[in-house]
Amino acid sequence: MALVLLFGVLFLLLLAGVPIAYCILAACVLTALILDPGVSAPMIAQTMITANDSFPIMAIPFFILSGLIMGKGGISRRLFEAASAFVGHIPGGVGIAAVITAMFFSAISGSGPATVAAIGGIMIPEMIKLGYSRQFSAALIAAAGTIGVVIPPSIPLVVFGVVTGTSIGDLFFAAVIPGILMALVLILWVIFHARKHSVKGTARKDWPDRGKTLVSAIWGLLLPVIILGGIYGGAFTPTEAAVIAVVYGVIVGCFIHRELKFRDLLETFGSAAMVTSSIMIIVAAAAVFSRFLAITDTPATIVDSLTGFSTNPIVIILMANLILLLLGTFMETIAAVTIISPILVPVLAIAGMDPVQIGVLVVVIVSLGFITPPLGVNMFIAANVAKTSSEKAFGAVLPGLGLLILVGLLVSFIPPISLAFL
Repeated sequence: MALVLLFGVLFLLLLAGVPIAYCILAACVLTALILDPGVSAPMIAQTMITANDSFPIMAIPFFILSGLIMGKGGISRRLFEAASAFVGHIPGGVGIAAVITAMFFSAISGSGPATVAAIGGIMIPEMIKLGYSRQFSAALIAAAGTIGVVIPPSIPLVVFGVVTGTSIGDLFFAAVIPGILMALVLILWVIFHARKHSVKGTARKDWPDRGKTLVSAIWGLLLPVIILGGIYGGAFTPTEAAVIAVVYGVIVGCFIHRELKFRDLLETFGSAAMVTSSIMIIVAAAAVFSRFLAITDTPATIVDSLTGFSTNPIVIILMANLILLLLGTFMETIAAVTIISPILVPVLAIAGMDPVQIGVLVVVIVSLGFITPPLGVNMFIAANVAKTSSEKAFGAVLPGLGLLILVGLLVSFIPPISLAFL
């Protein structure tokens, strides 16, 4: 009864358009008032405060800030110029360069929409100029933006680590190969599309020009190495790495590239504060939801239900993938990760999956909600830049969506893809 009431209220409020954080809190409070499952007002307040009073969770605002600073400081443009200089001349080369740039910028921002916003304005007009359709250009950049929440540093992976107690450093390293696989399947999609529609590349650059663009982009290329190398080498924690990324971005933007002005910093701090506050409210509300699930023993109930339906690990994993895909379609990524993680970890553990592998799978599949209706934040941003309708862009992204789902299935059934570096 408690579960029916809890999820019923939650989804009714979501359908009514109530912000996700308030949906979660209202569902928990109403269920507690009606059924009294042991949830008190002081416990709700304490749980919300404790959720954000965490050293690992401090990585979120700093990674958001570092991504915004890097975008303002000209990093994304230089990364695209370098990638385009090396592969732009081949059929589909500019599209390939766009995916490569998205992958590297993802290792700076940790956010899907931030990646699309930073690179879309540069790459989409260039793709349209070379003959790509507006809807395909928007679809490709939006799909490439999903890599932003998988390639470390990933904000959803930080949230998964905090919620489940999994090592954030391990999650970061486990996500590297899946993130690269996502980029590779999108590159294959671009090549096939370019050959089918006879889209030509740009003029071939000579090696001196390639060298110049590579030197210009070197500061953006070095940051992921510094972050992952420092974490893996034990020099600093993920939270400390986020702070270092901010300092690095300010130094590069203000003193090396000299494109980041003081007024830009003030604007960036304000934007980062707005994004962070919305995420932290969701994390706090989702912590109450998780506590409620623990009190009502919901994970055990779901495990019993699933194992009663089937004990076949393949069936359980496929069902989990379907649930994640549906959840990501209708719910904001951070909220989806926070809510579903405590439930799926014990379920998929029965199927023999490692918690780190589960974390990567959750983020890979849920991230696809960025390119599926009705939310599809990445798609709306990219379609706006491309000056096309979101409906056309959603139609154009279907092949890419299918390929990204395939990557999720590979992560599900081939553990070394996510656990090779651990």
